[in-house]
Amino acid sequence: MLRTIARANGAALLAPLAAAMLLAGCSTIGAKKGGDTAYVARDVESLYNEAKERLDKGDTKVAAALFDEVERQHPYSPWARRAQLMGAFANYIQKDYDKAIEGAQRFLSIHPGNKDAPYAYYLIGISYYEQISDVDRDQRVTRQALDALTEVQRRYPQTPYADDARVKVDLVNDHLAGKEMDIGRFYERSGRWLAAQLRFRNVIEQYQTTSHAPEALYRLTETSLALGIPEEAKKYAAVLGANYPGSEWYEKAYALIGEEAPQLAS
Repeated sequence: MLRTIARANGAALLAPLAAAMLLAGCSTIGAKKGGDTAYVARDVESLYNEAKERLDKGDTKVAAALFDEVERQHPYSPWARRAQLMGAFANYIQKDYDKAIEGAQRFLSIHPGNKDAPYAYYLIGISYYEQISDVDRDQRVTRQALDALTEVQRRYPQTPYADDARVKVDLVNDHLAGKEMDIGRFYERSGRWLAAQLRFRNVIEQYQTTSHAPEALYRLTETSLALGIPEEAKKYAAVLGANYPGSEWYEKAYALIGEEAPQLAS
């Protein structure tokens, strides 16, 4: 659900500028009707307008190809700059995220100081974000999303793109914390207490503001008792109680301390 809402928010941010760029490309020259017109030599305005028409109709695959043709056939025209970002946007809409990222990165390499650079950086971030997989899979793309969204915040902190990037960074961190918890629980079930503790500590040190922090403190209490270091267990339970006094994890930790080490429960 969170990913679905976040994707809708991202598309809502990307669409207005895309619409403005399309309108900026309109002219009195009509576009051809009919089939796929990519790879046909045409004047730049009618080619761009055909791409616009295809995108308006939801034919994003052909639209992306036509925007690419604008850049290929007329690389030094002002239309080529617009077409670069519009092609990347069309690829994002059809969920061809790798091409969307490639197009936005190419735009930034050629026009790093352009007024539409914040849009391009955000498009890269949201394209990585949409590829985030379940916590039981490799999280390389999750970290790429985190890096790209953090870059949006760093470069353009006063923009709407940065505001949405902050929300998504929180969600990405929660996802990465969930991955650490998943691995830690696996180690704990296997009796590998030290390896489990390493993962749970990562959560409270690197992702302490996420929703997984209370459970991580409880698991540290649990594994400390398993390792025979009740003083450490008491310390983690105390931190849990101080920060999350009403949580189910604190209640479980308190009960565990009382059951396993009653002399420490006072």
